[in-house]
Amino acid sequence: MSILELIEQRLKENFALHEQYLNPQMVKVLRTIGYDRHYVKAEGPYLFDDRGELYLDLLSGFGVFGLGRNHPKIIQALQEVLTAELPNLVQLDASLLAGLLAERLIENAPPGMERVFFANSGTETVEAAIKFSRYATGRSKIVYCQGGYHGLTLGSLSATGESHYREGFGPLLPNFLEIPFGDLTALEQALVGKDVAAFITEPIQGHGVRIPDASYLPTAAELCRRYGTLFIADEVQTGLGRTGKFWAVEHWAVEPDIICVAKALSGGFVPVGAVLCRGWIFDKVFNRMDRAVVHGNTFGKNNLAMAAGIATLEVIKDERLVECSDLMGRRIIAELEPLVEQYECLKEVRGLGMMMALEFAEPKSWSLKAAWKMLETANKGLFSQLIVVPLFTRHHILSQVAGHGMNVVKFLPPLTLTDKDCCWIVEAVRDVVADAHRIPGASWEFGKTLANQALRRKAERKI
Repeated sequence: MSILELIEQRLKENFALHEQYLNPQMVKVLRTIGYDRHYVKAEGPYLFDDRGELYLDLLSGFGVFGLGRNHPKIIQALQEVLTAELPNLVQLDASLLAGLLAERLIENAPPGMERVFFANSGTETVEAAIKFSRYATGRSKIVYCQGGYHGLTLGSLSATGESHYREGFGPLLPNFLEIPFGDLTALEQALVGKDVAAFITEPIQGHGVRIPDASYLPTAAELCRRYGTLFIADEVQTGLGRTGKFWAVEHWAVEPDIICVAKALSGGFVPVGAVLCRGWIFDKVFNRMDRAVVHGNTFGKNNLAMAAGIATLEVIKDERLVECSDLMGRRIIAELEPLVEQYECLKEVRGLGMMMALEFAEPKSWSLKAAWKMLETANKGLFSQLIVVPLFTRHHILSQVAGHGMNVVKFLPPLTLTDKDCCWIVEAVRDVVADAHRIPGASWEFGKTLANQALRRKAERKI
């Protein structure tokens, strides 16, 4: 039986299979918020379910599908590799495709980047960056930011400033110091002892889409240079045109010592990540022939991943997707910003390129304030579900809450949105935000249901 025949035969068993063999709690979440659909096709920014319904994907696999889904040029590159009978993962060899992708990444990198290390995911690139920083500087301490997210393996989790992900997995790695995001005084205090190997941060924090002040990253980079600390830019989500620049650090003319990139690099087909760094760092780590494999992995330079990366960079250039990201992002934000003055729960619309957020906050009017407090008492951040759920169920737009326990709704669209898609987003957001301000109303009835479920779960945990 072919894979397509197998899929067709068992199409609607996906939730049952996940309940039995994978993560039943995730299935409960999807069913609770009405996200339990049976998708059968994907193209560009769109998903199609078994009923023929069309959905606009503003989640894009947590940013993986920067080019949209199933881009034909990436498919062509992968098909060519699969049918060419190329040698793959010889290991005691130098892969041509890996060299070509590394060359193209460096051509598109900020000044100072000279070497590339390939991995399989974003969290692996962070692990490598931590190891490279420690060896190159001879120091052990890593400074990271509160609210930052760098991955869930042990090293990257130790640098992730989200207690929700860390709880119960300790003790984590020693010599990791957390400071507030955007606080230059705290950063200098952390660095002044000249014992910090690296400062790692996302240029824009993905959880909450927190954009720093104009002076923060340039001054942080200067402080790192002053105290001999390496500056690691985690561009796993923000890189490759996501924010309207090829790299998010370009918004502030910052030149990091190390860049981590993954997610969109393969066009969404094959897991791949890359560490870009200054030559001297790489040469310190791999400083003798007997250390040529002192850090590595089995699948990092596989032909499919490398070919997909090469094709992805070509598509970004040929289709001018960085410029499209900037243009469409500016348009969507400009059309949504007037809603802040119109609706009291909407605190801010912000973003750069195709990385956007709607932040909500406690209203002042009595009826809305009471309803807000009901939701927040049941579960912090619950109001945001009154936005993402009707966006999906009523307008067929897939989006996400920007982080645990926060009332921030996040959009990470593919960089390929059309004018029609932008209108779709703006009209849908206007509708659901307006509805969330009507009491009584359908949104608040749904909110009561969610609040009651959350309170029951809290009571069950206490038993």
